[in-house]
Amino acid sequence: MQGDSATGNPDLALQIGGSTRTALGLEMKSEITSADVTLDVVVDWGDGTTDQQATKGTGDVRNKHTYSEVGDYLVKVTVTDAANGVQVVKELTHTTLGAEFTPHAPTRLLDTRDGTGTKAGKVAGRGTTRVKVAGVADIPADVAMVALNVTVTSTTAGGHVTVWDGDDTGVPQTSNLNYDAGQSVPNMVIVPVGADGAVDLFNGGWSSVDLIADVTGYFTHSPASGYTTMDPTRFVDTREGLGTTRGQLAGRKPFSTRISGIKGIPQGVTAVALNVTITNPREAGHLSVFPSGGPVPTASSLNFTAGQTVANSVIVPVGADGTISFFNGSWAPADVVVDVVGYYSKDSKAAYCLLGWDRIIDTRQSRWRDGKLPAQGYFSKAFERAGVEAYVMNATVTNTPEAGFLSVAPSPFPPQNGGAPLPPRPGSSTLNWGAGQTTSNLVQASDGDHGVINFWNQGWKDVDLIVDVFGVYETN
Repeated sequence: MQGDSATGNPDLALQIGGSTRTALGLEMKSEITSADVTLDVVVDWGDGTTDQQATKGTGDVRNKHTYSEVGDYLVKVTVTDAANGVQVVKELTHTTLGAEFTPHAPTRLLDTRDGTGTKAGKVAGRGTTRVKVAGVADIPADVAMVALNVTVTSTTAGGHVTVWDGDDTGVPQTSNLNYDAGQSVPNMVIVPVGADGAVDLFNGGWSSVDLIADVTGYFTHSPASGYTTMDPTRFVDTREGLGTTRGQLAGRKPFSTRISGIKGIPQGVTAVALNVTITNPREAGHLSVFPSGGPVPTASSLNFTAGQTVANSVIVPVGADGTISFFNGSWAPADVVVDVVGYYSKDSKAAYCLLGWDRIIDTRQSRWRDGKLPAQGYFSKAFERAGVEAYVMNATVTNTPEAGFLSVAPSPFPPQNGGAPLPPRPGSSTLNWGAGQTTSNLVQASDGDHGVINFWNQGWKDVDLIVDVFGVYETN
């Protein structure tokens, strides 16, 4: 953008541009054309703060800023030539890359079995279905990303499901959940919403399946709730009577547990990020997690078969009384285990920033020199991005000779080339698998004080591990 000319400095002109690579950051570049005189440059960031500096003649001026909140900001750059009494001003509107979370009561947006959100009928092998998100079920039109619990069912062969914004680059070369014949498999996804307000679900198998998607919250570039991570902390275990009465949750029965104000979670949180595990179920069924005080939703948080141990990531609003509820949709009892990995609140500062897909671990590839994830062992992965509250990843375990479970936790030690002490073994589970199963789960994990996350194989046989990073919660 060309600035105005003026007598005494007829070539005075200004071009401005902004770029960002973080949730709340902005880097401004001001390209100035001027006579060889002293200039005063003021950047008004649009949030009540300014940067001021002196420069001389033609050249570039660069400024960096971190906003304290997500949103739209009008940035104004003013270049003043006081000696000649002239000035040039340029403006641009900046929308933060980061977005904040608004919880949503679990609501079904898509069910191919009955035509909810789409035409009724299975999704063909290698086929795609699209579900509208923006403007549906009180989700605003400017929604940037959405948290969905996606379930595949009515499966007759193995395959995978990929969820994405339906952009023109085609289906991403990754999976959000994997399934075998006869399985009903859920997984939480945080996915960008396309320009048309919809998201696409791709059936990566060769046989048709039914797909279900339940919304539990959404992200916008307007102030809402930020995220605070926690080391995985057990809040409920019906086997021990932790967080509820001891004993299996009876079929078709609910229970509630307190979340706010205990174990490091403050009062007034709007939602919590959980890892919920069902174990020892006597029959097939589903579990629904929902804010206390509301009706039991038709949406399911995870599905299970008789005798199966299965985990799923869940993001759920917290009821007005500071509790959340669980409903066993089976007709027979099952044990419920709940680990809290983080919470959303008005006071939390970390906004979600979508990075795009980055595969950081794939032990199946020959370039992965460490081989499979060893039985009862772990891999450490160092991360170098500053200001990160938590990484949002999808972890997949495959080539599983027998049942086991994966734990993901920050390392208490900095990265080392050798001789590192053995970190404490986590007591929480991130995902559980059976023999021969390929299993995925969403992971929201902190890299701790040292920028390192450990991935633990808690089983007794080596397995393959695939980890894809999709985004971060960050404060700068």
